[in-house]
Amino acid sequence: MTEHNIQLTSAEIACIWTSYMNDSMSKCVLDYFLKDVGDNEIKSVIQFAYDISSTHLEKLTTIFNKEQIPIPTGFTNEDVNMNAPRLYTDPFMLIYINHMAKLGLLGYSGFVSMSARDDMRAYYREALIETSELFERSSKVLLSKGLFVRAPYIAYPTLTDYVDSKKYLSGTSIFSKQRPLNAIEISHLYMNIQTNTIGSKLSISFAQTSSSEIVQKWMLRGRDISKKHAQLFAKALLNNDIQSPVSSDIAITDSTTPPFSDKLTMFHMGFMSAAGTGNYATAAAASQRTDLIINYERLSLEIAQYAKDGADIMIKHEWMEQPPTTLDKNKLTKEKNINI
Repeated sequence: MTEHNIQLTSAEIACIWTSYMNDSMSKCVLDYFLKDVGDNEIKSVIQFAYDISSTHLEKLTTIFNKEQIPIPTGFTNEDVNMNAPRLYTDPFMLIYINHMAKLGLLGYSGFVSMSARDDMRAYYREALIETSELFERSSKVLLSKGLFVRAPYIAYPTLTDYVDSKKYLSGTSIFSKQRPLNAIEISHLYMNIQTNTIGSKLSISFAQTSSSEIVQKWMLRGRDISKKHAQLFAKALLNNDIQSPVSSDIAITDSTTPPFSDKLTMFHMGFMSAAGTGNYATAAAASQRTDLIINYERLSLEIAQYAKDGADIMIKHEWMEQPPTTLDKNKLTKEKNINI
């Protein structure tokens, strides 16, 4: 049987490039976590996550070399200061890893669906299984330590029913009372409260340790946005007599020594912003009350502007690595004409 050398598609190149950038960032963060973590159960989870990222980088490097595609610079030992004092508490490290595992599950499932080549699908299926195991391990430790923040409980339904009025979709009428939130809407409000809480704590830690005034201001702006969004979602729950989920407030120490480069922290918050935009889009599509949909769309625009301003900072300081792109045919034509 004849074997054909099938090139990677643009989608597959995008997947391996994105994976390399994310795993190189994660390896730096996890390496720093391992230095300070004291709890052995939490340390085993961090070590497992570190091993996954390290193995992924080795496999991705092999793919880049095989396909003769330049390996991204990503993030290296130069982007982490292992001599920096402890910045994060053990519980926050565990909560952070659990959250990143959730994002990884979403990302890798998408990469599987975008991959056509057998080896690419196999790589991302394996990555999906590994990340699922990481989520499982981190969740078990969170539960055992009383740190797992559960979604709100509601009474079990006693019968099935159908929507009998268009008012079910309305959430903005001043003439009628808003209908109670359904389970789907509650679940997305809960998830977005959690993600914004983590984003807020990360922003504070990055602002606290950065020596750049422009980075500090951008990070603090991110903190304020995250807090505002979390409060809006919590208010929607409270208006339905549902208590907003609360996590431990012990997350960061008073250290002001930067453990990570500004390049890494800016990339990290850009990654979190992109994930938040995706979460809001999913929540808006799943929600049926118009007031919730409008809120998600409005807040998405705020995140998009914040991310754009962050990208401008990264470009100005030459911190933004360019993804693989198509050839600029117009530019090639002009250069050809100049050389004639």
